[in-house]
Amino acid sequence: MVHVSRFALVSGVALALIIASCQKEDVTPTGPVEATASNSLLKVTTSTPYAVSVFASGFNNPRGLRFGPDGELYVAEGGLGGSISTVGQYVQVVPPVGPYTGGMTGRISRVSRSGNRTTVAENLPSSQTSAAQGSLVSGVADVEFVGNTLYAILAGAGGSHGILSVPNSVIRVRSNGHWSVVANLSAFQMSHPVANPEPDDFEPDGTWYSMVRVHDELFAVEPNHGELDRIDPRDGKIRRIADISASQGHIVPTAVAYHLGQFYVGNLNPFPIVEGGSSIYKINPGGHVEVWAKGFTTILGLEFDSKGRLYVLENTTGNPFPTPGTGVILRLSESGKRDTIATGLFLPTAMTIGPDGKLYVSNKGFGPPIPGFGEVLQIDLHNAGEWVRRDENN
Repeated sequence: MVHVSRFALVSGVALALIIASCQKEDVTPTGPVEATASNSLLKVTTSTPYAVSVFASGFNNPRGLRFGPDGELYVAEGGLGGSISTVGQYVQVVPPVGPYTGGMTGRISRVSRSGNRTTVAENLPSSQTSAAQGSLVSGVADVEFVGNTLYAILAGAGGSHGILSVPNSVIRVRSNGHWSVVANLSAFQMSHPVANPEPDDFEPDGTWYSMVRVHDELFAVEPNHGELDRIDPRDGKIRRIADISASQGHIVPTAVAYHLGQFYVGNLNPFPIVEGGSSIYKINPGGHVEVWAKGFTTILGLEFDSKGRLYVLENTTGNPFPTPGTGVILRLSESGKRDTIATGLFLPTAMTIGPDGKLYVSNKGFGPPIPGFGEVLQIDLHNAGEWVRRDENN
């Protein structure tokens, strides 16, 4: 199995999103363990040794990623937070997670086919939790293309995150790097409350996580309030597809994928982590929510391949709190067979499948503001390679 080395200087590492969206608990890494895939509805099979390599590095808390029409990879980055405070000016996130501080240190990068990183857009909102919670960063959460136009969704903006000038929003990014707000998500959430928010764990501006294009529209998931919304990039209109909290409660939905007319949403679940406690939900365009598959742990990514197989990214396994070196990728076939694709990942946050059929994963994606620590991994699903660690069942 793939093993990604721990970073010795990170202490108190956790997911800024999870901390903002889950029960308030002290989060301390307990050390890497051999990941064990939980089994509820789906059969667990032996691991397959796919070749894994670092495709690109030098990212600041990498998050969602997507290949553009130019064939190159675009990466959303949480950034490096900042020191600007809005205490006394705007409603704050309650301690110990808040109050946040913010700055314009987020960015979007482009990676060439040879793995070279360049900046597409910068000076984007980025925020960090209180020092007591590790100064954990959120910023640009995800990217997506509609035609040749790049869009991004912000999770680290808004007054409750130390940024008064820009709300959490969907933004349009032009080819010269200039960007503008298309849809004000902060205002929408404030004027359209969900049925079952968590009152002692509430983010006024939300903590948006993932976004997917369907035809010429964008669909985004917000974990803290618990919703799936549609955004029309042409006029900025927002419409709620599903209030997930109404039927499921505070489950912290994160990752979204679209396949054959249905949305598939994975959830994180509140802390402490319960192995196998996360699920994949199927949501139809009318907003009906149902459990599709159970038995997963801390889902932060979902991707379908051309054969209809679903890849599931688990951030942490085998531990009660987020732990480096325990991330897992599973693959589900249409028959329900489940294969382990990779283990030992370091707090992975997102993944996508490239035009070459390879899997690309944001690794070292959450933590404090450590410049250039993040990386993107490439997993060659066609060719096997030698893994550093082997599954004990092999």
